[in-house]
Amino acid sequence: MRVVLLGNQKWGHRSLEALITRPGTSVPLLVTHPYAGDDPYEQVWADSVADLARAAGVEVVNLPHDAAGELKSRLTAAGADVVVASNWRIRVPADVLAAVPMGGINVHDALLPKYGGFAPLNWAIERGEAEVGLSAHVMSEAIDLGDLIVQERLPVGPDETAREVAERVFARVGPVTVAALDRMAAPGFAPLPQSRARSTIFHRRTVADSRIDWSRPPREVHNLVRAQADPYPNAFTFHDGRRLAVKRTALPDRPYCGTPGRIASLGNGGVIVICGRDPQHDNQGVVALRVQLEGGRELDATDYFTEMGGDLP
Repeated sequence: MRVVLLGNQKWGHRSLEALITRPGTSVPLLVTHPYAGDDPYEQVWADSVADLARAAGVEVVNLPHDAAGELKSRLTAAGADVVVASNWRIRVPADVLAAVPMGGINVHDALLPKYGGFAPLNWAIERGEAEVGLSAHVMSEAIDLGDLIVQERLPVGPDETAREVAERVFARVGPVTVAALDRMAAPGFAPLPQSRARSTIFHRRTVADSRIDWSRPPREVHNLVRAQADPYPNAFTFHDGRRLAVKRTALPDRPYCGTPGRIASLGNGGVIVICGRDPQHDNQGVVALRVQLEGGRELDATDYFTEMGGDLP
């Protein structure tokens, strides 16, 4: 089986590692596009799939986002039986996929049909999901809505950060890629159509998505901080007119009540900040543990908030 990989960063790197060691598989071509962004999380996940490909004797082609015509000719010249996409962030047109006998497989880090689109792990953790996973699906013109080939589920602890979860997900990218190819090659295998009624598509996260709304319940605030833990752009608030990153939080072992945003007291090894009411628990407090003022260094919240009282907007 001749597999062409469309891949980038650690996702693509893990898929290529698995492909070049899969028996009966040859990878004649990697199609990639380098990232020029300076976002810290892009750099953390920036394992070079191109370097791995060259070391394995795989041809590497860099294509811009609008080069569908050249992509089609490259796939044909490579004699691709199937295309695998891993962290490929642009739509592949139907006529390009039709030029490949077995079509395309996309590996997405979510349990589709939920969390299609961008930053699925961050969105899932912010929304308090107890599990995440990986889905390999047939590529179609509708992004992340093709028929499902294989899924793998991973539990999420109530205090795990996005980085901790991502590292566990990355470890399964390669096995899921291989499992999808095995299933596609099996006689009589039919992928499972996704439920369009249950699908959710998420946009790229913006600065506004990381701002803490203290009127939300404590668990929601804590989930946002977990979802945006380093290396992602941290959840933030403002204090004395300056942006303050909230890098780590916890939930207290006793209830607190009051006005949302109030810097209430010391407790549980940190500083209690009052949030909105939780309809299920009689508690409005979240424990701020680590913070960082814009342009400053990271501190324990107890070292930063030297006086109690005052409000966070």
